[in-house]
Amino acid sequence: MKKVIITGATGFIGKRITEELITRGDEVTIFTRSVENAKQKIPNAYDYVEWNPELNDWSHKLEDKDAVVHLAGENVMAKRWNLKHKKNILSSRVEGTRSLVNAIGRLKNKPEVFITASAVGYYGNSEKPVNENSEPGEDFLAEVVNAWEKEAGNVESYGVRRVSIRTGIVLDANEGALVPMINQFKFFVGGPIGKGKQWFPWVHIDDVVGIFLFALNNQNVRGALNASSPNPLRMKEFCKTLGNIMHRPSLFKVPAFTIKILFGEAADVLLNGAQVIPDRTIKAGYKFKFESAEESLRNLLHK
Repeated sequence: MKKVIITGATGFIGKRITEELITRGDEVTIFTRSVENAKQKIPNAYDYVEWNPELNDWSHKLEDKDAVVHLAGENVMAKRWNLKHKKNILSSRVEGTRSLVNAIGRLKNKPEVFITASAVGYYGNSEKPVNENSEPGEDFLAEVVNAWEKEAGNVESYGVRRVSIRTGIVLDANEGALVPMINQFKFFVGGPIGKGKQWFPWVHIDDVVGIFLFALNNQNVRGALNASSPNPLRMKEFCKTLGNIMHRPSLFKVPAFTIKILFGEAADVLLNGAQVIPDRTIKAGYKFKFESAEESLRNLLHK
């Protein structure tokens, strides 16, 4: 049994990870801005702590824990980007991480590992294959993720192992990017965004959870790990696969100018992508449960 602190536990990915930790018998303490909300969504945690990164009245709760899993951060696509939202996207990740790292540094008995969420947005827009050793991109999200990971890396100066999980586009039948795509195909209006030539670094939710637990369990794992399928597809290929499984055509492209009108600068997240390969994840010994998009989609759609 491990004693684990987790932030962002009520989010899409965080909830699944937390439930898995509790199911396997770990002692899970949830750091949250709303204790009542966390108790409602995840009623079986060991403890709930009101967490405000700007205050340190929670830092003693980190003592004698085996691991800290940090997932909290402003939703990137929650609203149209403006200067305020972009500032919140950056500060929620960097300042929240800094607060936890500084608190860990003051502990007498530090955790063995600090695992943080990250994103394949680190690579920006790339036609060439990229892996965990590749240089960061140059767009806004790449700058955010790079700053985020550097902040997390400071925990290593305290002798704590650090792992940053660069998550791709997570596939789940109930939440996330796949849900609106499924609904569009149901009504025969499915198809790629823009020209569909952008890379779509997908990953099954079970593999995201699996990689986080793999990083938690294996003391030889450190640094960045890509949580994305070994077989990324271009968006048009992914949509064609989804359409074939649902017995629907993939004909209705959403024009790039429409996405730009709706999302502004954030449209780049949807119109661009990178050919992400999880080299270090595989070499570390993680075995993907779902390596092909067809297999993954059939599992989620029960086809």
